[in-house]
Amino acid sequence: MNVFEYANPTTTKEAAGLLAAQWGEAEILAGGTDLLSLMKNYVATPKRVVSLRGIKELSGITSSASGLRIGAMVTLQELHDHKAVHDDYHSLAHAAGSVPSPQIRNLGTVGGDLCQRPRCWYFRNGFGLLAKDEKGQPLVPAGDNRYHAIFGHPGGSPGAYYVHPSSLAPALITFGARVKVAGPKGEREIPLASFFATPKREGERENVLMPNEIVTEIILAAASKGMLTATYEVRQKEALDWPLATASVALRMSGDKVKSARIVLGHVAPVPWPAHEAEKLLAGQTITEDSAAKAGEAAVRGAKALSGNKYKVQLARVAVKRALLEAAAHGKEGMQHG
Repeated sequence: MNVFEYANPTTTKEAAGLLAAQWGEAEILAGGTDLLSLMKNYVATPKRVVSLRGIKELSGITSSASGLRIGAMVTLQELHDHKAVHDDYHSLAHAAGSVPSPQIRNLGTVGGDLCQRPRCWYFRNGFGLLAKDEKGQPLVPAGDNRYHAIFGHPGGSPGAYYVHPSSLAPALITFGARVKVAGPKGEREIPLASFFATPKREGERENVLMPNEIVTEIILAAASKGMLTATYEVRQKEALDWPLATASVALRMSGDKVKSARIVLGHVAPVPWPAHEAEKLLAGQTITEDSAAKAGEAAVRGAKALSGNKYKVQLARVAVKRALLEAAAHGKEGMQHG
């Protein structure tokens, strides 16, 4: 690990002022579960590390009639344990609680989860986000691509093949979450669905943040009455591991029929991946084994498997089906208890 300067500001404005105008010169330290490993492997070599732990305004969860405000420094465990999150945003609570490691749940933050770097082993071994060799050719298509993207990659061309690692993003996007960021020019609000980006060249990042901007909070509108939600993850093992595929769903119902649906896949593309075709197919339908299976088929239409990750297509299909059935089951339980 290189020598670096450590800063511990107490306000967001002070923290933004300590960041740099270029990526890589300064890095934000939230929970530290990702940045420290990147620094130990010399993938990140910042001259300054800016800790957010002393900024009280970035903490806490506030529930009101208008919705939910989640501070960027709220831990995954705090998010999982919050009553309003459990009661009104069930799939989000499940996503936070499903992170297998208690240490990561108690240290990792909501903002850190959204901004963490890809777990791609080419990136983590110094080949960059686009994973090219010295001749500029992509390493992933002909290499070990078991855990890489099945959507949103360029085929055999140089480009991003990693999968976005966020545990919370798919569920948050189904709720229409917005993210608030702050920098030297003030604050701005961004729909979370538009926050993530696929880099086209080295030096770009996986989101639309400027190098001197900080995620301060996530905002969710009030949960719709009777909305059914679920998150279903497929993992290789129950110990500390990242999912192979995730599906988060949010269903607005009219009786037992789907009025509208939001379905977002995780860990299958460089960004959280919306399944628009499956959403349209469900409109006006009752959630049954058959309709859920058809939605799963629609969700993976257009997937482009690489040489070693065809299995991910099946996992994503099943994740969508099971998330829909789980959401419908919650709805039936609620009616019985009501």
